[in-house]
Amino acid sequence: MICMQKLEKSYPLATGRSWVLRNINLEIAEGAFVSVMGPSGAGKTSLLNVLGLMDHDWQGSYRLDGVAVESLNPKQRQQLQREKIGFIFQHYHLIDELSVRENLDLPLQYREVPAKERAARVADMLDRFQIVGKKDLYPAQLSGGQQQLVAVARAVITRPRLLLADEPTGALHSTQARSIMDLLHELHRDGMTIVQVTHNEAFASEAQRVVRLEDGWIEGSGVSSG
Repeated sequence: MICMQKLEKSYPLATGRSWVLRNINLEIAEGAFVSVMGPSGAGKTSLLNVLGLMDHDWQGSYRLDGVAVESLNPKQRQQLQREKIGFIFQHYHLIDELSVRENLDLPLQYREVPAKERAARVADMLDRFQIVGKKDLYPAQLSGGQQQLVAVARAVITRPRLLLADEPTGALHSTQARSIMDLLHELHRDGMTIVQVTHNEAFASEAQRVVRLEDGWIEGSGVSSG
């Protein structure tokens, strides 16, 4: 699903370059569940942004589901992102002016899914995540845990092959965090490839594999297979 070879990212400085990612060699098989850990500034979010095709300023090779990302133009990268990738953010990123139902419907509109199918998918997500009773509420009317449930539902409503989660439980108390992790396990059992960044050692260890970053390097650098 994911194959990175000698991928690097840096910023120019007056005295040289500031390295964010160094010689990243990483393979993640389809259907794998991987956690990425490391101290602040280790490059975790930078790696996730590259994986999610949100950052294109890097060198090296990245193949996503057999497609060489470095060879794509911006429009092709955006299309690949829409087709393959879903995102869960720590701070939800819901649109305050839209109801729960409208927040779920929006990514389907971007993909020009017909209205009848959109309505069916939204209804399915509301039911699956047990938030039918919240469909007409706005984000400000929900608890943090409920907002994250909506964010997860929005991330998977497009049926992505790859789900990227940046600290999905970081802003939640323990009971809410546990429910989000249980949902990730359920999605993984359904066949979804998941990469989560987390500071929580216990939740990280629930994945099939933990990739540790330090100063932009993967610990024990080399090609890891999942």
